[in-house]
Amino acid sequence: VQLVESGGGLVQPGGSLRLSCAASGFTFSMYDMSWYRQTPGKEHELVAISTSVGGSTNYADSVKGRFTISRDNAKNTVYLQMNSLKPEDTAVYYCYALRWIFGVRRDYWGQGTQVTVSS
Repeated sequence: VQLVESGGGLVQPGGSLRLSCAASGFTFSMYDMSWYRQTPGKEHELVAISTSVGGSTNYADSVKGRFTISRDNAKNTVYLQMNSLKPEDTAVYYCYALRWIFGVRRDYWGQGTQVTVSS
Protein backbone atom coordinates (compact mmCIF):
# COMPACT_ATOMS: atom_id res chain seq x y z
CA VAL A 1 0.00 0.00 0.00
CA GLN A 2 1.27 3.44 -0.90
CA LEU A 3 0.06 7.01 -0.66
CA VAL A 4 2.45 9.39 -2.35
CA GLU A 5 1.91 13.12 -1.98
CA SER A 6 3.36 15.71 -4.30
CA GLY A 7 2.92 19.37 -5.15
CA GLY A 8 4.15 21.02 -1.99
CA GLY A 9 6.63 23.86 -1.95
CA LEU A 10 7.23 27.50 -1.15
CA VAL A 11 4.59 30.02 -2.16
CA GLN A 12 3.94 33.67 -1.37
CA PRO A 13 0.89 34.73 0.64
CA GLY A 14 -2.15 34.90 -1.63
CA GLY A 15 -0.72 32.29 -3.94
CA SER A 16 -1.97 28.84 -4.89
CA LEU A 17 -0.74 25.27 -4.79
CA ARG A 18 -2.28 21.98 -5.86
CA LEU A 19 -1.39 18.90 -3.88
CA SER A 20 -1.80 15.42 -5.31
CA CYS A 21 -1.91 12.06 -3.57
CA ALA A 22 -1.48 8.96 -5.71
CA ALA A 23 -2.74 5.76 -4.10
CA SER A 24 -1.91 2.15 -4.83
CA GLY A 25 -2.37 -1.23 -3.23
CA PHE A 26 -5.98 -0.86 -2.10
CA THR A 27 -9.43 -0.20 -3.57
CA PHE A 28 -9.21 3.57 -3.66
CA SER A 29 -12.85 4.21 -4.58
CA MET A 30 -14.09 2.52 -1.42
CA TYR A 31 -12.08 4.70 0.95
CA ASP A 32 -12.81 8.07 2.42
CA MET A 33 -9.89 10.27 1.47
CA SER A 34 -8.71 13.17 3.58
CA TRP A 35 -6.00 15.75 3.83
CA TYR A 36 -4.50 16.53 7.21
CA ARG A 37 -1.79 18.97 8.15
CA GLN A 38 0.61 19.22 11.03
CA THR A 39 2.91 21.89 12.38
CA PRO A 40 5.68 21.23 14.93
CA GLY A 41 4.33 20.54 18.39
CA LYS A 42 0.72 20.28 17.28
CA GLU A 43 -1.69 17.46 16.55
CA HIS A 44 -2.74 16.51 13.06
CA GLU A 45 -5.49 18.85 11.89
CA LEU A 46 -8.17 17.62 9.51
CA VAL A 47 -8.22 19.96 6.52
CA ALA A 48 -10.67 18.34 4.11
CA ILE A 49 -12.41 15.05 3.48
CA SER A 50 -13.96 13.39 0.44
CA THR A 51 -16.23 10.48 1.24
CA SER A 52 -16.36 7.28 -0.77
CA VAL A 53 -20.14 7.09 -0.64
CA GLY A 54 -21.88 9.99 -2.30
CA GLY A 55 -18.66 11.87 -2.87
CA SER A 56 -19.51 14.50 -0.29
CA THR A 57 -16.86 16.88 0.99
CA ASN A 58 -16.25 18.76 4.18
CA TYR A 59 -13.67 21.31 5.26
CA ALA A 60 -12.10 22.79 8.33
CA ASP A 61 -13.50 26.24 9.02
CA SER A 62 -10.03 27.71 8.58
CA VAL A 63 -9.87 26.67 4.91
CA LYS A 64 -13.51 26.89 3.78
CA GLY A 65 -13.84 28.92 0.61
CA ARG A 66 -10.12 28.69 -0.12
CA PHE A 67 -9.34 24.97 -0.42
CA THR A 68 -11.05 22.36 -2.58
CA ILE A 69 -10.67 18.60 -2.29
CA SER A 70 -11.41 16.41 -5.27
CA ARG A 71 -10.77 12.84 -6.29
CA ASP A 72 -10.36 10.90 -9.50
CA ASN A 73 -11.24 7.27 -8.80
CA ALA A 74 -10.07 6.24 -12.26
CA LYS A 75 -6.59 7.57 -11.47
CA ASN A 76 -6.61 6.57 -7.77
CA THR A 77 -5.70 10.13 -6.92
CA VAL A 78 -7.00 12.76 -4.54
CA TYR A 79 -6.19 16.44 -4.89
CA LEU A 80 -6.19 19.51 -2.71
CA GLN A 81 -6.41 22.82 -4.52
CA MET A 82 -5.26 25.55 -2.16
CA ASN A 83 -5.95 29.17 -3.05
CA SER A 84 -5.45 32.45 -1.21
CA LEU A 85 -2.79 30.83 0.90
CA LYS A 86 -1.86 32.39 4.22
CA PRO A 87 1.28 32.04 6.34
CA GLU A 88 -0.75 30.06 8.87
CA ASP A 89 -1.35 27.40 6.21
CA THR A 90 2.33 26.49 6.50
CA ALA A 91 2.52 22.84 7.54
CA VAL A 92 3.30 19.34 6.41
CA TYR A 93 0.26 18.07 4.54
CA TYR A 94 -0.63 14.40 4.71
CA CYS A 95 -2.95 12.27 2.66
CA TYR A 96 -5.08 9.79 4.64
CA ALA A 97 -7.26 6.88 3.53
CA LEU A 98 -9.90 5.31 5.78
CA ARG A 99 -12.40 2.52 5.45
CA TRP A 100 -14.37 0.50 7.99
CA ILE A 101 -14.85 -3.13 7.02
CA PHE A 102 -17.20 -5.07 9.33
CA GLY A 103 -16.15 -2.90 12.24
CA VAL A 104 -12.46 -3.14 11.48
CA ARG A 105 -10.60 0.08 10.75
CA ARG A 106 -8.31 0.06 7.73
CA ASP A 107 -6.32 3.24 7.27
CA TYR A 108 -3.19 4.46 5.57
CA TRP A 109 -1.06 7.60 5.72
CA GLY A 110 1.15 9.21 3.15
CA GLN A 111 4.64 10.46 3.95
CA GLY A 112 3.67 14.12 3.81
CA THR A 113 4.60 17.10 1.70
CA GLN A 114 5.81 20.44 3.04
CA VAL A 115 3.86 23.58 2.24
CA THR A 116 5.48 26.87 3.20
CA VAL A 117 3.67 30.17 2.75
CA SER A 118 6.06 33.05 3.13
CA SER A 119 7.13 36.24 1.43
